[in-house]
Amino acid sequence: MDSMKARNVETMKAIVYEKYGLPDVLQLKEVAKPAPKDDEVLVKVHAASVNDWDWGLLRGKPFVNRLMAGFPKPKKIKIPGCDIAGSVEAVGSKVKRLKAGDEVFGDISRCHFGGFAEYVCAREEALTLKPAGMTFDEAAALPQAGILALQGLRHKGHIQPGQKVLINGAGGGAGTFAIQIAKSLGLHVTAVDSTIKLEKMRSLGAEHVIDYTEEDFTKNGQHYDLIIDMMGFHPFFDYRRSLSPKGRYVLVGGSSRLCNEVVFLGPWFSMTGSKKMGLLLHKANKELEDLIALFEAGKVKPVIDRRYPLSEVPEAMRHFGSGKVVGKLVITVA
Repeated sequence: MDSMKARNVETMKAIVYEKYGLPDVLQLKEVAKPAPKDDEVLVKVHAASVNDWDWGLLRGKPFVNRLMAGFPKPKKIKIPGCDIAGSVEAVGSKVKRLKAGDEVFGDISRCHFGGFAEYVCAREEALTLKPAGMTFDEAAALPQAGILALQGLRHKGHIQPGQKVLINGAGGGAGTFAIQIAKSLGLHVTAVDSTIKLEKMRSLGAEHVIDYTEEDFTKNGQHYDLIIDMMGFHPFFDYRRSLSPKGRYVLVGGSSRLCNEVVFLGPWFSMTGSKKMGLLLHKANKELEDLIALFEAGKVKPVIDRRYPLSEVPEAMRHFGSGKVVGKLVITVA
């Protein structure tokens, strides 16, 4: 910090990690304030949120996260945080849509992350204008989890009103959005998660809730037109057995073993039978305007479990890793 001051370099506070591990490796540091490139926007961050991707990057697991962030230690990504909301402070010479003072939000995972900081640079296309009726906290909680839920239901799911959908991991970030979006689409929702999340899932509109610590939904004889899986850990064939004759299974997140099974076995069984099984490939920020419309219509509202200041990101990550978070964790920056 002293050397940066000596060179008259502007600084900011940020959460930095220099090795993979548990939340203890995260440190609040003074680092150089970024400057936007020609096609970038400099955002003063007001709020950010924690996603499963941040947890994976912190731990370096699965191994694909190390390929993305750096091996054997983080090099390309040193400041985690991909969902942000804030105000534009400066824009590059090629930026056309946004200007200084605009309130924006978005998923910056394709812009090398960096959201757990006072300032971050991102490409213009990764950011959307924040509606006046949406708080910065709500905006930060929305992009990645909301888009995963929407894309899983609407595109991979191929659902129709009146169909039965089961959401596994329905009490987490993407899951709480999925319940609300499914209800807005006229679906009958069964929500699965742990005991402490059952009440919230009911309050969001789930007709049936299942406590996975007490009951295995793949063995109760029920069949579903669509299974959206946020936390896949059951065997591949157990999920297939739980689908209706023309049902679909969409894996959003889960174990590496199940991901591999869905990638390699899913296409074969989808081609040779009426049941379809596939993996959701997340498309950041696509259809964010549709989520905004659902929010403004009162059909979707982010569920925020807790808020933490920037200095307490390690504690927020510990809570996230406990598996007890109901909805989203928000980091308040400014």
